[in-house]
Amino acid sequence: MPASHIEAVKRSGLLGVNAPAEYGGAAAPGAVARETAEILAGACCATWFVQTQHHTPVQTLAGSDAPVRERLLGPLARGELLAGVAYAHLRAHPRTPVRVTRERGGRRFDGTVPWYTGWGLNDVMLLAGISEDDEALFAFTEAREQPGLRASEPMRLAALTASRTVSLELDGLWVGEDAVVLRMPYARWAQGDRVKTVSASPAVFGVAEAALRLLDDGTAGPFRRRLAEVRRRAYALADHPLPHEHLEERLALRTEAQEVMRAATTAAVVAGGGRSLALGSRAQRLAREAMFLLVQGQTPLTRRAHLDALAHPAKGT
Repeated sequence: MPASHIEAVKRSGLLGVNAPAEYGGAAAPGAVARETAEILAGACCATWFVQTQHHTPVQTLAGSDAPVRERLLGPLARGELLAGVAYAHLRAHPRTPVRVTRERGGRRFDGTVPWYTGWGLNDVMLLAGISEDDEALFAFTEAREQPGLRASEPMRLAALTASRTVSLELDGLWVGEDAVVLRMPYARWAQGDRVKTVSASPAVFGVAEAALRLLDDGTAGPFRRRLAEVRRRAYALADHPLPHEHLEERLALRTEAQEVMRAATTAAVVAGGGRSLALGSRAQRLAREAMFLLVQGQTPLTRRAHLDALAHPAKGT
């Protein structure tokens, strides 16, 4: 991905869309954040994916009273710095791909981060591991090679290779205690994370809409009506005051949204005919981006639900 994409996002103010206004952010409602995510994903899913990592560190800092909040929240909210995340491996628990131990007045990280997006674009990363006390512990460090941190070559992926995704080897990476932003029992962290992973992603709706714009109105109509209904229900739950409720319905809507996206991007490929096989074809690119979104943020629970819906289509509608 051209660095110019990220520079444009930084200048736009989008990196502070969910950040507190007193730190230079927009403090925009969830509906605004979702709409901007849809627009970005429909235009360039790789750009959306790199910048979407940034919002978790911002939200984590906003909800923390740790010293690192005052050091980083303002620059992140104003788009002066771009943050990435390295925590999806926590979902492998009880396996611990990344372990955290106390050392020299700080924390030592050891293990492997299988996926890290935005290498060479991000300024800082929010890194997580499991402590000796079975806590999920999150700390900030610079997103560059340093003693104890080594990155692989960028991965060649079927989609979103431009997102500059690497794996990270951690061999005694040390961060000071003042860089720790969050620590809590793993079970409590996992409960909050589950809401994210069972919910429909705005990017799915954005890519589906982009695909439907490649179809004539008559062909796109049925897809668009179905997409609008799934979006309406999914976003109503996203705004529900009790986020830990209706998890089964959230999961069903996540699966249904993915299926509408898959159908819409397939229709765009079919409508394009042989032209869709050209590497420069927008329909072909959207179909590959949709393939990526089918597995992005996937957990054993969401995988099983989607496979069941594919095997029994009537259950997924």
